[in-house]
Amino acid sequence: MAKGSTVNLADTKKAVSGLMPGIMEDLTTLVSYPSCSFPGFPSEPVYGACAFVVDMLKRSGFEAEQLDLEAGGYPAVWAEKPGPEGAPTVLMYAHYDIQPAPIEQGWVTNPFEPVIKEDGRLYGRGAADDKSGIAIHVGSLRALADNLPVGVKVLIEGEEETGSHLDAYVQRYPDRFDADVMLIADMGNLECGRPVLTTRLRGMTALTVRVETVERPQHSGAFGGPAPDALMTLVRMLASLQDDAGNPAVEGLVSFDWPGADYPEQLYRELSGVLPDVDLIGDGSLATRLWSKPVINVIGIDAPSVAEAGNVLIPSASARVSMRIAPGAVPAEEVAKLERHLLDVTPWNAHVTIENVAAAGGFIAPEGGPAMTAAKAALSAAYGVEPSEVGSGGSIPLLDTLLAASPGAEFILWGAEDYSANIHGANESVHPDEIERMIVAQVLLLQSLADVR
Repeated sequence: MAKGSTVNLADTKKAVSGLMPGIMEDLTTLVSYPSCSFPGFPSEPVYGACAFVVDMLKRSGFEAEQLDLEAGGYPAVWAEKPGPEGAPTVLMYAHYDIQPAPIEQGWVTNPFEPVIKEDGRLYGRGAADDKSGIAIHVGSLRALADNLPVGVKVLIEGEEETGSHLDAYVQRYPDRFDADVMLIADMGNLECGRPVLTTRLRGMTALTVRVETVERPQHSGAFGGPAPDALMTLVRMLASLQDDAGNPAVEGLVSFDWPGADYPEQLYRELSGVLPDVDLIGDGSLATRLWSKPVINVIGIDAPSVAEAGNVLIPSASARVSMRIAPGAVPAEEVAKLERHLLDVTPWNAHVTIENVAAAGGFIAPEGGPAMTAAKAALSAAYGVEPSEVGSGGSIPLLDTLLAASPGAEFILWGAEDYSANIHGANESVHPDEIERMIVAQVLLLQSLADVR
């Protein structure tokens, strides 16, 4: 299978290079759509991005369509083309929706006026996550044109960043999504130019915990002391979620040692932005802490701000607690452990309400198949460097549903979202060279898969 990648490398690189100006023009236009699928954001840009993705695929030779989901929500995009007799079928996945991008997050330029800066990277919300994945798929289809060596199905989701309705659709119509190989272009390399394959994803759970202690705000001098303050009560509960070393302190959470190579600490410090002399927390290798061990974070608190602070006892306070869980862990069981912990550590019989519980599983890609072997060879040829295998702290909830719909499928998780892309943060970006190399790799992989019959 690797032989096909070697034979076609020069021609593939030349063809892809010639397509890149058009690919980047399309990506720039797509990034200009504020396609945030979160509640409260305007719907017009989301539908506009969906329509533009349909147009991109149509200009790539596919009869693409907007796929309206029966359960509601924003539509997906669907396209399909059969391959030669006996050839395998490949399903390509990415998503066109994005995270919010408030200017106060620290954006230097308008997140929806994409621009290429001096470092050569394209800046804008969604440039990497995950509109670059769409560019990779479209680029590989255009490079192959009418010579598709395999059957292709294209699925571009519109709600990956929020509560997706696509999951229920796939469960209802599993045959439509049956494929031999799933190409998931919603990942990336640790560094530009150094290829990786992602083989395991952590899952994600979350809940909101609300604490109430007094009926109304009370003068802290007149009543403070015997009466517990809700914010102080909540802070005690949240502090109990980690031990002194920074490990999750919730009893019974699934965890295991990462079986592959470790993550270089200096690289992690550079990319994460941990301040000088600030200690890293937790036990175990960096790879274990990042990819196969749970982590708990408080991602929001509702309480009076410093500017609005008064000398009163706080009657109620809430926090949003997010917990990434180990690949293979059962989400409902893990979040139940988190709930039980918070209730068990509640002091002074404070009133506690837990709501907005969310749970999505991690993913373990099937290993040892011919597509994985071909993908490694394709990356090696496209980059000139042998790829490594990594995990990811991120999650893509749809993957387990796709695996259930097509139990024998292999999953290839890759993309152009290198760790400098700052996805979900300010000044998100993608390097065109990464997109180009990934298109080359994907074309080589598709050519190689034609030999699997």
